[in-house]
Amino acid sequence: MTDHGSTTMPAVVNYAADPGSVEVREKPMPTLDHGGDDDVLLRVGIASICGSDLHQWTGDHSWPVNYPVTLGHEFAGTIERVGGHVVSFKEGDRVVSETAAVIDPDSPMSRQGLYNLDPSRKGFGYGVDGAMTTHVRVPARCLHRIPDALPFEIAALTEPCCVAYNAVVNNSNIKPGDRVLVLGPGPIGILCAVMAQLHGARVAIAGLERDANRLAVAAQYGLHTIADDPTEWARHGDGLGVDGVVDAAGVSTTLHTALDLVRPAGWISKVGWGPQPLNFSLDPLVQKNITLRGSFSHNWPIWEAVIALLADGQLDVKPIIGGVWPLTQWHEAFEIMHRGDIVKAVLNPNE
Repeated sequence: MTDHGSTTMPAVVNYAADPGSVEVREKPMPTLDHGGDDDVLLRVGIASICGSDLHQWTGDHSWPVNYPVTLGHEFAGTIERVGGHVVSFKEGDRVVSETAAVIDPDSPMSRQGLYNLDPSRKGFGYGVDGAMTTHVRVPARCLHRIPDALPFEIAALTEPCCVAYNAVVNNSNIKPGDRVLVLGPGPIGILCAVMAQLHGARVAIAGLERDANRLAVAAQYGLHTIADDPTEWARHGDGLGVDGVVDAAGVSTTLHTALDLVRPAGWISKVGWGPQPLNFSLDPLVQKNITLRGSFSHNWPIWEAVIALLADGQLDVKPIIGGVWPLTQWHEAFEIMHRGDIVKAVLNPNE
């Protein structure tokens, strides 16, 4: 645990684009000096590891990174200090934080409340220093209070739940009774499948044989799991395909699968990043009159809805948490999650 009087703190830092360029470094303790009137100093309770953190560690990400940067954009904690202009929060408040650390409040997207789509947006963990450390400076506009009964380990997963909510609730045409196929049993894929199930859909989630551990976790939610070709499940019934596909895999080729298995006039919600070229025709998109929508990030009302779902137990993320590691053991946590032994690893900087 970091001493309150310390001027430095340990942080998991991504320092270059080369694979493996992550290590624990001592970094200056953030302050609210120099323009921090609208910010808070947050003591991190839990920082969850995201697939994008792993991609920056392995060097196969497809987004710009401001090196060196402290990783971590899924986090919850306690406010230790508030800036001079902050009136909605106080010291001691338990909060979670959104990821849009830097936005242009005057951009057309921000003025619509869609600041997650502001082209100048920079997020924690790649654009500015994130939360895999003991303290992080956060704009107060990013914060949401959480109930005292909601543990930090659960609250820290609000962000990936919001990604899933946006992909399934806002960016699909899902209706109760629909048959929905989710491609990719990573954390986002499983949460998308659970969100579709909450929405009244009949859901299957597909992965590969190496995803056996993750698919076993998905099965705990009552989801139909497929460790091979999902064609048979998708074509069950009239043979035309599923009503919708959520593409949550990190490779571009799964979009080809989605186009093949969705029925005419169906929909695809693409939430997984895949930097590879497509190398296949998009003609089926036209011929089958498919609705294809990308889904990126989230905004304030999504966070409020997800916090309510977590707080009342309608959304249970405990099955996907595979363990809690101290910050010093970040590498072990990254390795275990990257291998697919577990769905989600979280770090406790106070151990």
